[in-house]
Formats: sequence, C-alpha cells, structure tokens
Amino acid sequence: MLNQLAFLTVCTAALLLAGCTEPHRQVEAGADQSVLIGRLGPPKETYDLPNGGKRLMWPTQPMGTTTTAADIDASGKVLVVRQVLQDNEFHRAEIGKWTRNDVLVNFGRPFETAYFKRTNREVWSYRYLENNIEHLLYHFYFDDQGILRQTQRQPDPRFDPSMRNRF
Repeated sequence: MLNQLAFLTVCTAALLLAGCTEPHRQVEAGADQSVLIGRLGPPKETYDLPNGGKRLMWPTQPMGTTTTAADIDASGKVLVVRQVLQDNEFHRAEIGKWTRNDVLVNFGRPFETAYFKRTNREVWSYRYLENNIEHLLYHFYFDDQGILRQTQRQPDPRFDPSMRNRF
C-alpha cells in the first residue's frame, strides 16, 4: 500500500511539473486571448502579423531557454500557441530573404547582440534546449542592410564543464 501511494505521488508530481514547464500546451486553438493571458500573464512582447492579427510572446531569455509564442487572429481568438526556440522553428529562417524584423517577430528579442566589424555582420543569439537535453545557442548573422546571411548553432558555454568558473 505504501509503495502504491509513493508511486502515485511521484506520478502526480511529474504530471504537474510537465504542465508547468510547457505553458504553450495549456490553451487550445479557438480560445479567446483573455484565457491565454489569464494563464500566462501579460505578454512581454507583442508584434503585428500581416493578416491583422498579433503574435504575443512570453520569453524566458536572457537566462532561460524558451519563448512561448501565440498567434492571435484579428478577432482576438488563439490560432496557435507554441514554443519557438527550437530547431524546427529556427530552420524556417530563410538565408538571403529574412530580415532582422522577421527574426524578431518569429523568435522575439535575442538575449545578446554583437557586431563583428571584420566581417560586417551583426549577430543575434538565442539560448535553447535541443530535445530538452542539450543546452545550445542559435545565432543569426545579418549584413549591414539587415538581411539574414548565416545561421549557426553551438553549445552554450555556460554548461561546458571547462568554462564553469567563468560564468
């Protein structure tokens, strides 16, 4: 009896934690945006979409690895809610076509920006988890006209044991 109770307690805790770690799964498409905001709080970033709707974002950057994004139609209904800092979302970026604004609207504000004078490239960096296991950085490189010219991913040095005392 005690083992069953312990097992049920562990399973319940795991389910509760899973629900807390994936807020993008808490609101169904078609719900009013007020339900979404009631669950996630006011968005930290809001962007206009071409169809008259809005993209609402709840980032955890600079130290976190997720950004929940919700597309809302012009009437205020939720179209889709998803976690956008992940490989399948990053790979949608089109080299030579996307601009800084496209990256901003799709992924939110980066946790860090830099400019490489020698190559005339501005880089925006995002922290994320690959398959919820490996801590990585994803970089978007823009030319002086703001056109995306390159992307790159690398291990996050904060989680490299040889770099541990530097952060």
